[in-house]
Amino acid sequence: MIIWLLFCSLASPAAAQPAPRENAIRPELIAEGPATPGGEVELAIVMHTSPGWHGYWVNPGDAGLPMEIKWQLPEGAGLGPLRFPVPDRLLVAGIVNYVYERDHALLTRLTVPKDASGVLPLRADAQWLACTDKVCVPERGTISLDLPVGAGPATDRARFDEWRRALPRPLASPARFAATKDKLEIAIPLPASVELDQPYFFPADDGPIDYAAPQGFRRKGDVLIAELKRRRGDPGGLSGVLALGDGTGLQINAVPGEVPSDGRYLGSPGTSAVVYAILGALLGGILLNLMPCVFPILALKAFHLAKAGGGEREARRDALGYAAGAVIGTGALGLGLLAIRAAGTEAGWAFQLQDPRTILLLLLLTTAITMNLLRLFELPAIAASALPSTSFGTGALAAFVATPCAGPFLGAALGTALLLPAAGSLLVFAALGLGLAIPFLLLAFVPALRSRLPKPGPWMVRFQRFLAIPMAATAIGCLWLLWRLGGAFALEIGLGTAAMFAALLATGGYLQRKEKQTGYLASLLAVVVGAAAIWTLGTSMTHRAADAERERQDSGAWSEATVKADLAAGNPVFVYFTADWCLTCKVNEAAAINRAEVRKTLRAKGVIVLAGDWTNGDPVITRFLESRGRAGVPLYLWYEPGQAEPEELPQLLTPAMLVERAERRR
Repeated sequence: MIIWLLFCSLASPAAAQPAPRENAIRPELIAEGPATPGGEVELAIVMHTSPGWHGYWVNPGDAGLPMEIKWQLPEGAGLGPLRFPVPDRLLVAGIVNYVYERDHALLTRLTVPKDASGVLPLRADAQWLACTDKVCVPERGTISLDLPVGAGPATDRARFDEWRRALPRPLASPARFAATKDKLEIAIPLPASVELDQPYFFPADDGPIDYAAPQGFRRKGDVLIAELKRRRGDPGGLSGVLALGDGTGLQINAVPGEVPSDGRYLGSPGTSAVVYAILGALLGGILLNLMPCVFPILALKAFHLAKAGGGEREARRDALGYAAGAVIGTGALGLGLLAIRAAGTEAGWAFQLQDPRTILLLLLLTTAITMNLLRLFELPAIAASALPSTSFGTGALAAFVATPCAGPFLGAALGTALLLPAAGSLLVFAALGLGLAIPFLLLAFVPALRSRLPKPGPWMVRFQRFLAIPMAATAIGCLWLLWRLGGAFALEIGLGTAAMFAALLATGGYLQRKEKQTGYLASLLAVVVGAAAIWTLGTSMTHRAADAERERQDSGAWSEATVKADLAAGNPVFVYFTADWCLTCKVNEAAAINRAEVRKTLRAKGVIVLAGDWTNGDPVITRFLESRGRAGVPLYLWYEPGQAEPEELPQLLTPAMLVERAERRR
């Protein structure tokens, strides 16, 4: 602590005898309501702070002093620990302080003696430090309150609710930390959906962390990892407050454990990161050509080049068209991804694969390419390795078909792209398309490479049929994705459509070999069948999604009055208290509460489901949790009509727990 510096400004001649000054920070003791014998009442020490002055958090940082209080309480009375609001950072001359620069309240709970009557006298001697950016003054005073004893509602609830909102909220799941020689890393369970604006970790204890060093944060799924510069000491535990950047915070208590070593860093990357992302996308695109979904298309282009006789002008025009299609294709996919994220939806590369209709389209495309490679049918565009707009269409097809494949270097490059401004992101996506086209560009623009292409011959037919194997594997992968996204229903549509599609293409190929014009009609009918199947799947999945959404949204908003009314009507009630930043809550909701079969059973048995959302620290919920002896979420309660108290369910739910309780009703 740099305490001596803070008090240098206090030195003054003894003979001056200045008049007593008024405290810059003035404490006031307030109760939320009257004291009920044997009960509890919330107390607040309100620190009224003069403009330009500040007080200190429980850990003041590089300099300062925390508040000290010595209580004088009536016999039998007790006080809980002080609860501090989320602090602010103050940097003065390179010194980092954890402070409060405006009025704030420290909360505690008073346990009232069972035999209390009349008035409870509450007294305390307090010392604190009040500072500006130039001077610090130690201050002291007596805080007191004569608290009336009696029954009655809270008389100052509105102000106390505001002060409770300012407190950090406890996480349901424990955090883990790991220490190296010069760094401390904390893995904090926090759902990926929680948005963060410049988070900061305030350590509760002095010593382990260098306050002035910058803090780094990265995310890996539902874990936020804080990187902190280590100062001294070997902590057996680590506690503090994670400020989320919007005035709210989370109470962190970390134990030694494993911390992920990777993840996406928060904040905008620097120039070097942008360059590396572009290079990574280029290299990733090149290697993507070796993946089973792209290599057959590249090989077809090489066959076309070999059959064309090596004409330099034609080869270069063909390669440039292919490259333009690949670059614009990946750029368009990237632009669509950015638009979806700008609308507030979490999405990543290959976002379109989350739509079963896109998967079905990919299934039909890979089925058609597989059959073409097997020479079961021929489309003029594919036979010449050129779609309706020559090689441009083939390049766009390669970009689209490449999305199910994950190649090396792409994860980091595309992850960085999502942190860049729109123009930088599109550069990275375009670099991916250019990487896809580079092998064909090299063949077209380097005559020495083109001259090494094998001469056309019977081997090409055999090799082309061999290429059908990886493309067929891609089609099988599409079926698996259909099943994962849409279940057995989507898989049945995919299998049935692919079989009919293949049969029509094979029929068209047979008629083509017989030189009958009706072969093209069969191919056209295959396209119609595919389009109809995609439309049917989309309509069915929309209805199913709407049903699922209704099941998720049929939870009413919790209130004690609603619970009483539902119980009075003879309905059992299941209440779950949750928060967006509570990872355990979200896991339980996905695995048990929002399961379709669970919701169906609860609805059929007349169970009312109510949700208490504590994301923003709703003070009504805070008081209810405290009345249940709980400091945070999740909390799950099952009420039955006629029972005096609800059943408190475990913090880890299973569908069977809810279904079994619902089925008790006849």
